[in-house]
Amino acid sequence: MGLGPIWRLRRGDGAEMPVAVTQGSAAGDPVVAAAVNVPVPAPGHVPGPVQATPAAQAAQRQAAAMPRADRPRSPNPAESGDRAARSDAITAVPRAVAPHASRRVLSDLRGPTLPRQPAGIDPDRTSRIATMGWDELEADIRACTACELCERRRQAVPGVGDRHARWMLVGEGPGGEEDQRGEPFVGQAGKLLDNMLAAIGLARGEDVYIANAVKCRPPHNRTPESAELAACLPYLERQIDLVQPELLVALGRPAAQALLDIEVRIGAARGKLFEHRGIPVVVTYHPAYLLRNPQDKARAWEDLCFARRCMREREQEQG
Repeated sequence: MGLGPIWRLRRGDGAEMPVAVTQGSAAGDPVVAAAVNVPVPAPGHVPGPVQATPAAQAAQRQAAAMPRADRPRSPNPAESGDRAARSDAITAVPRAVAPHASRRVLSDLRGPTLPRQPAGIDPDRTSRIATMGWDELEADIRACTACELCERRRQAVPGVGDRHARWMLVGEGPGGEEDQRGEPFVGQAGKLLDNMLAAIGLARGEDVYIANAVKCRPPHNRTPESAELAACLPYLERQIDLVQPELLVALGRPAAQALLDIEVRIGAARGKLFEHRGIPVVVTYHPAYLLRNPQDKARAWEDLCFARRCMREREQEQG
């Protein structure tokens, strides 16, 4: 039928709850629909098993012998809370993320460190960009000729969303549709990204700002080169300065490379919390990759849950 695997949420009793998949493209790429009002247990200490008394064991055997419809329902303290408050934030901790994963550091990765100011980059330009406001910054991005990507673009693509967002997502670079419309993530990958955000209670433009590591489309959608990432880095840095997000999500390897100053493999960086100038960074797959490799959507879902957990922990530390 052309459908990929369905993302599933886990209920507190361990049962799976499917998340609907809708058709994403003519080629049959699935798009994950938003999860709505799915209560999931919050992370925390999981107590060890408690030995039941003989009387309790007898009661359990009696209940097990009863028809399912007639079994008494055990009290659930979690249900006494505000359902709306629990349903708007999914904070499940994926099993693939080890305990205290947020304490891991960048030194866990292996790879050459990238120069922050490569040869050929004008330091005066970098300093000038660092003082720009939003309007001047976006105008400068659209007029940029700092690298060869400007020669084949239709237009540069600055960014979109809430300029005071707590969440900032950084992608790779514009594709064909983004190059035409001047907005990041508007094609099939953008639809998938919107559904991914909805699954954790977020929406484009509402507490979310989206930008790319490079602002012009690379030819044939190839991976941006290091020099191209470096040429656009002052723009990305200034966008981060202006937004002042509380969490950065790097979508794909080039975005992680731009934010972390190091060559990374997504598989090695997943489930770890890094920092960019004091801002937490979570690394996951780019939505375009997920369209080509739908088997990895479950891993991306784990990463989103991990990011949500990191944001919750940050809120608790601040408040």
